[in-house]
Amino acid sequence: MKKITIAVVCALGAFSTSSLAATIVADARSNAMGNTGVVAADYLLAPFHNPALGALHRDSDDVGILLPAIGINAHDQDESIQTIDDAQDLYDRVFNSGMAGPSDEVELNKLLDELDGNAPINVTAGANFAIAIPNRTLAINVFGGGFVEVIAATEVGQGVTAEQRYDNSTYRMAAFGVTEVGVSLAKDFTIGNQNIAFGISPKYQELLTYSQADKLDNFDLDNYDESEVSKSAFNMDLGVAWHMDAWRAGLAMKNLFSQEIETEIGNYTYELNPQATLGLGYVAELMIATVDFDLTKQKRFKELDDDTRFVRFGLEGNAWGWAQLRAGYEMDLEDTLDDSVTAGIGISPFDVVSLDIAGSYAGENQFGASLNLAFTF
Repeated sequence: MKKITIAVVCALGAFSTSSLAATIVADARSNAMGNTGVVAADYLLAPFHNPALGALHRDSDDVGILLPAIGINAHDQDESIQTIDDAQDLYDRVFNSGMAGPSDEVELNKLLDELDGNAPINVTAGANFAIAIPNRTLAINVFGGGFVEVIAATEVGQGVTAEQRYDNSTYRMAAFGVTEVGVSLAKDFTIGNQNIAFGISPKYQELLTYSQADKLDNFDLDNYDESEVSKSAFNMDLGVAWHMDAWRAGLAMKNLFSQEIETEIGNYTYELNPQATLGLGYVAELMIATVDFDLTKQKRFKELDDDTRFVRFGLEGNAWGWAQLRAGYEMDLEDTLDDSVTAGIGISPFDVVSLDIAGSYAGENQFGASLNLAFTF
């Protein structure tokens, strides 16, 4: 595997290991339904979408365990990783050995031309766990997890020969990761003949940034932690969910206390800003139809034009609790990410073990996949 590919993967691995793992929650059920969840998530996954949903459970539910939920999304609009791999292969094979001929010069120049001006590579990965104890008096859910987001960009250098252009080419990488652990509390009330659930999730967070800028051919994995910056913080999520029969409306407010953290190299600042999302849906035993709408932008890196704000749609068909078929669609109103189609399946024999698998597609160079394994008793 070549250096730049390792760079992206290592940044993911380093942050995932030390801080676990966007804006998109690692939850295969939600991911398959267009990343909706403000009113459609179940009580076990409530802390990651809307803490109020922890109170909306069946009387027969006793304990739920989610271990694990994992997911990854990648956006390589111009196939930069493959182009860099090809250029490094060619350079290592013939230019380093002094055996380059005219055809090799032409081929390396062609690869550098393909790389010139390419859009940044964006990779997001996450992992979550939860242990839920539903109760009519007070529903409790202990949860943890996080995500990492990596943005890598290249700049093709100038030179008379292809070898000079390659030697003068550079890459820049910035990454942000957050882990959190907390307790979600929820209770359902009857207020003026209306059923309204409220939830709160106090949580401890650790934020990390990683950055690097160097020549394409000089990336050193041993030095990755020299640019690590960390910060710990207290934060909180709030949620409310109105429900009548199968109809629901909800509002989730995540990360009420805004946080900022800078990278050591490149002067990037990542904003973990408060997020408010409105959800509407029909949540029945055999069918779910839902829509989520972000009321606020996700700012992300302040110095980059990478804001996102989504409207999401999701559907689920349930075969009597044994199997589920899901589909969804999401649109970024800021046009930072392409519109995405999502789909997935769930298998839940005896309503005890649940395995959920999801995928997303927004063209051949933007894709995602996720998986959940849960136990309910």
